[in-house]
Amino acid sequence: METEVVRSHRRKKTIEAKVVDGVLRVYVPASLTTSEEQRWVRTMQQRISNQRQRQEVDLPQRAQDLAVQLSLPRPTEIVFSDRQRKRWGSCTPSTGRVRISSRLAVYPGWVLDYVIVHELAHLAESNHSTAFWALVERYPLTERARGYLLAKSETESI
Repeated sequence: METEVVRSHRRKKTIEAKVVDGVLRVYVPASLTTSEEQRWVRTMQQRISNQRQRQEVDLPQRAQDLAVQLSLPRPTEIVFSDRQRKRWGSCTPSTGRVRISSRLAVYPGWVLDYVIVHELAHLAESNHSTAFWALVERYPLTERARGYLLAKSETESI
């Protein structure tokens, strides 16, 4: 995507990015060094790319399909969350709401599906009991996905 940097003397600390007519405009303080500017441009390009990928994933449909295929509870709501930095997913069994880390939008679909299955299983079993793992292991790529996520994080996050 074409990128344009707009430096401002009025802007002191904040960095902002917007897509305007197909061009990514990155607004930075005029005092930023060239290397800082380049780092922020890369960061904003990645954020916009991730945002677009999230929009392409139909989480509710994926969760519905997995719940039917694996006989798991259906969530009342499932959304991507930018706030989850240490966890891959979370849920509230009492309300049926599931949140999936937006970091997963760029991972392979089978990894995303595993995390969805993990959270759907929590809607039936709120802990990590034997019964919970029996539900999760209905997903055929469970072991592979757990290994993938373990490699992506310092500690197991789900």
